[in-house]
Amino acid sequence: MIPDAKLGRVLDRFHAIEAQLASGHTDDFAKLSKEHAQLSPVVGAIQAYNDTRQALTGNEALLSDPASDAELKALAQEELEDLRKRFGAQEREVKLLLLPKDSADNSSAIVEVRAGTGGDEASLFAGELLKMYTRYALLQGWKAELLSMSESDLGGIKEAVLSVEGEGAYAKLKFESGVHRVQRVPVTEASGRIHTSAATVAVLPEPEDVDIDIQDKDLRIDVYRASGAGGQHVNKTESAVRITHLPTGFAVAMQEEKSQHKNRAKAMKILKARLFEAERERQANARAAERKGLVGSGDRSERIRTYNFPQGRVSDHRINLTLYKLDRIISGDDLDEVINALMTEDQASRLAAEEAA
Repeated sequence: MIPDAKLGRVLDRFHAIEAQLASGHTDDFAKLSKEHAQLSPVVGAIQAYNDTRQALTGNEALLSDPASDAELKALAQEELEDLRKRFGAQEREVKLLLLPKDSADNSSAIVEVRAGTGGDEASLFAGELLKMYTRYALLQGWKAELLSMSESDLGGIKEAVLSVEGEGAYAKLKFESGVHRVQRVPVTEASGRIHTSAATVAVLPEPEDVDIDIQDKDLRIDVYRASGAGGQHVNKTESAVRITHLPTGFAVAMQEEKSQHKNRAKAMKILKARLFEAERERQANARAAERKGLVGSGDRSERIRTYNFPQGRVSDHRINLTLYKLDRIISGDDLDEVINALMTEDQASRLAAEEAA
């Protein structure tokens, strides 16, 4: 049973926000509106849970009362099993909704994909992962924008940075951080032997401007001429930008756009995301007792998934999930099936930890 006091605090906060919004006397209208929207489904679930609990208590009282009418008792008994099932499902739903949230879950995301071990084959695979995330983002109704990309000779990518804008993008994509391994016969392999290559993925929450403050004095901004393959100049103006954050040493270079202003804006977007994630990691490390998730730490050095092309198999090693639909997953169409399984496992493990505490 969920403590009434815990439920009461959520309901009280919701009603307090409603009163503030209705009064119109608030300087944080946007912030309160966002919190109201986030709490609305929780409040709805709590109200349904309380209604079922009240009905269940009423039926049980009716059945235990010897003076109750026999016909009413029969109806109550008939309804009892259904009420108990519904109550159990609603209780679990409310518990899940009340779990502590990652403050960045509602954020947009920055997805960085880099070729790992495996030479040209790793670059080709990295390119496929980039396409997978781009299509997946579009299927979710999010906006995907390629911020930068360094191509390999065979049409793959050495590294790429993708911006995915949409509510809750980080909550889903954060499970993609880590090493992705591919097993297949490379197009460059004449003997038909299966090779293993890898690419790394790092997913960072994209902070809102209020989340992180970067002082101008902490930045060094260098401009230079953008150059392409073989050192050939893409243009004759100094449009490329490199921004270095002096306190941390983080540096981001951007030359995708012909405009220095646009390159600077893109570089700042990536820099902010990296600084925001570094601060989140620092805070997480400081909480020594924090639970380590069953789906992995999100460390980009951790092998999380294998794509086996000869068998048409995708295996996620964190939750022992194997699906024989590689084509639909690598295309982005069924990637949600993998991500949803990871989210469910994460919720279950956090709920178990909460109940054991």
